Amino acid sequence: MLEFCSGVPTISEVKRRERRAPGLLAFCFAFLARLLYSLRMKISFRRFDLKLTRPWRIARGVDGGDVGTFPVVFLELDDGKGQRGIGEGAPSSHYQESVGTVEAFLRKVEAGRLSFEDIAGSMKYLDSVGPGDQTAKCALNIALLDGAAQAAGQPIYDYLKLGFTEQKHVTSFSIGIDTPEVIGEKVREAGRYPVLKLKVGSRDDQKNFAALREAAPAKPVRVDANEAWKTKEEALRNIEWLHGAGGVQFVEQPMPATSSREDMRWLKERSPLPLYGDESYHRASDVTLAADMFHGVNVKLVKSGGISGAYDALQAARQAGLKTMLGCMIESSLLITAAAHLSELTDHLDLDGNLLIKNDPHAGVSGEKGVISFTGAPGLVGLRAHLRP
Repeated sequence: MLEFCSGVPTISEVKRRERRAPGLLAFCFAFLARLLYSLRMKISFRRFDLKLTRPWRIARGVDGGDVGTFPVVFLELDDGKGQRGIGEGAPSSHYQESVGTVEAFLRKVEAGRLSFEDIAGSMKYLDSVGPGDQTAKCALNIALLDGAAQAAGQPIYDYLKLGFTEQKHVTSFSIGIDTPEVIGEKVREAGRYPVLKLKVGSRDDQKNFAALREAAPAKPVRVDANEAWKTKEEALRNIEWLHGAGGVQFVEQPMPATSSREDMRWLKERSPLPLYGDESYHRASDVTLAADMFHGVNVKLVKSGGISGAYDALQAARQAGLKTMLGCMIESSLLITAAAHLSELTDHLDLDGNLLIKNDPHAGVSGEKGVISFTGAPGLVGLRAHLRP
């Protein structure tokens, strides 16, 4: 575990000043400096490798083999006065982020400039440290809100004045790209989940969809292309096929985020299924473009810089008349729980990253039969997630 502190003199600086000041003055200065040192905010963080229950593949990695582990970063903020908060960052190479970039950003942060009492000011400071690095900012934002909500004696969803309705919010369960035979096995294993998400973008898409339907003839399905279809014509052909196959709720990110506004508008006007933007929608500032190209958006905490940024992105989308969904990367229950606090702002949830791993070190919200619930979550205030014993 690495620890970084800042904002007051270091111990070496205290000792240097002690040697300069005589007698009682030296004693008083040393005492006060050491007291301040003990009370300043500290950041500690560590890497952790999440291990998947089954190998994972999506359109961007269809020719690169399966992935078995996903590295994430866990961190803790401690203000030295008894208040702590925890967070998680799950970096994606698609956004030029890694554990290394997250750790590098965290080393640049002056922890003394972060405060549980001023989250907006803390986030403004983090933006001044450098642009981008949303995953690192996400982890810090979650920890800040965890500490602030604990101090207020509320869970985060109440601290944000959203509340949380039990037995209302249902997550989909994702089926990664594979052979039709394995797709069938995965779907049968996911029998307790009422909604499926199928990743597409391989040569066997139609066979994979048929395998899914053979194993689950009536379940609603969401399809995620992850930017797989490169032209508007190719995208439309595939969407029309999916519509004809039946039971598909919507299609996520059919074309690359770099596609022109005109092409995406063309596709939206002709698509027989609703289109949701994922890689094209990160923050509230993207909403005007998203409303022109999609029927809905998929918001993820790691894209938006944490709970605060995702809250803004969801609110902006709703105000623009877009449908909203909360999604995730491969994550532990810490980050999934953080997202679940925003459930009341959504039409759909895709918070299954923790359901796809076999070494989840945290306990938080549950997803039994796909229903997201805080009923058995640890504690009553703050994030409501903690390390398993």
